[in-house]
Amino acid sequence: MELYQMTIHELSEKLAVKEVSAKEIAESVFARIDSVEDKVKSYLTLTRDIAMEQAERVDKKIANGEKVGPLAGIPTAIKDVMCTKGVRTTSGSKILDNFIPVYTATAVQNLLNEGIVMTGKTNMDEFAMGSSTENSGFFTTRNPWDLERVPGGSSGGSAAAVAAEEAIFSLGSDTGGSIRQPAALCGIVGMKPTYGLVSRYGLIAFASSLDQIGPFTKDVTDCALVLNYLVGHDSMDSTSVTIDKPDYTKSLINNLKGVKIGVPKELMTEGIDSDVKKAVENALEILSKNGAIVAETSLPHLEYGLSAYYIIAPAEASSNLARFDGVRYGYRVPDPEDLMDMYMRTRSEGFGDEVKRRIMLGTYALSAGYYEAYYGKAQKVRTLISRDFSRAFEEFDVLVSPTSPTTAFKIGERVADPLQMYLSDICTIPVNLAGLPGISVPCGIVNGLPVGLQIIGKALGEEMLLRVAYSFEQSFEWSEKPRLETRD
Repeated sequence: MELYQMTIHELSEKLAVKEVSAKEIAESVFARIDSVEDKVKSYLTLTRDIAMEQAERVDKKIANGEKVGPLAGIPTAIKDVMCTKGVRTTSGSKILDNFIPVYTATAVQNLLNEGIVMTGKTNMDEFAMGSSTENSGFFTTRNPWDLERVPGGSSGGSAAAVAAEEAIFSLGSDTGGSIRQPAALCGIVGMKPTYGLVSRYGLIAFASSLDQIGPFTKDVTDCALVLNYLVGHDSMDSTSVTIDKPDYTKSLINNLKGVKIGVPKELMTEGIDSDVKKAVENALEILSKNGAIVAETSLPHLEYGLSAYYIIAPAEASSNLARFDGVRYGYRVPDPEDLMDMYMRTRSEGFGDEVKRRIMLGTYALSAGYYEAYYGKAQKVRTLISRDFSRAFEEFDVLVSPTSPTTAFKIGERVADPLQMYLSDICTIPVNLAGLPGISVPCGIVNGLPVGLQIIGKALGEEMLLRVAYSFEQSFEWSEKPRLETRD
């Protein structure tokens, strides 16, 4: 097996006994990138020189007998929505094409402190607005399982990089499903932690009350390992929670005896592809055989989740994106006639169509006379959805559903139909509205494409989430991988 094909925990063991060096691992991953990146297009920016310097530093530490953690020397890709000091950070937008941050996002810095090797910044839907990575201001990333299909979005580049083995793990951000949905479409593990558990400082904001950083990994064990170093209070983020940080790897127990799993009927009916539903039902049988008690439940206000999300998220986006005006950051049109001309042309030329659509939606929803009718009502719906989840968690330890209603769709198939595109996140959006944690793990193959199983936990219930995901993974035979070498 090549080094780029291994997991974090496998590589960490080899590094610990000096069977391989961090430099050899990095060289293996960059050779893989050189081999497949022109097909997949996961990366917006590669940081090869920085990565090799970081790998050499890890090797020097190991040679000197210094103790290093399990993430040291592990090649990692970062979604281009997180600031990285001295490294171009675009958020997938032409308006930030030339933006070089002067500081690093806390989540990324936490991993750099552990000695990760940063391979580069990955492609994404512009300002994280999209479900397919087709809204990138630069190019479309392709799904490694079928290059004619999307990898999901908005963290499609990060998901494709791990699935195509162009990184050992990666970071993404999840506002309405942007980690879990692409993880499902690319056949890997993706987790959205509880809102506030991971610092958002340095994350370029889309919708501040919904955004959350999380990992993409090859298995659940790696997910727990990364979470150990992502989580922690940050005084630079006022929404950052303070908790006694557990060791999440201790949650990796292959035993579900007595664990109660609820299946919301609203997420298993209309709009869910029948083959996807069958794969999820098969997964429920496996969980049941592992000792879990599985029963149907109801979240009656879930049907309003999508509508509420597409009022709240654009409203917050219209406010957050006001700062990109040609004065403070990034692109500015040449030779404007006056200040107003500069503002208007900069934003018109710098933003893509989907971003403009959401800014207009959000501005309208927040305007005088309509605020209470739209934004105020959407916030009330959000409260009702949160209460639905709270009631369900009085009875159940976790809830389970499909991650995505379908497998990966073809590039261009939904571009002309925004509503159809928005429906891609119908199973994941309610989790963000309620601020809960969710994880997607592979649970089957339909017509050669992976299906994801979404497991939803209580707030700060990541340990139970990982336990259920790990137990399922241990009982579900999953050896399928994209075969990029055989595709043009």
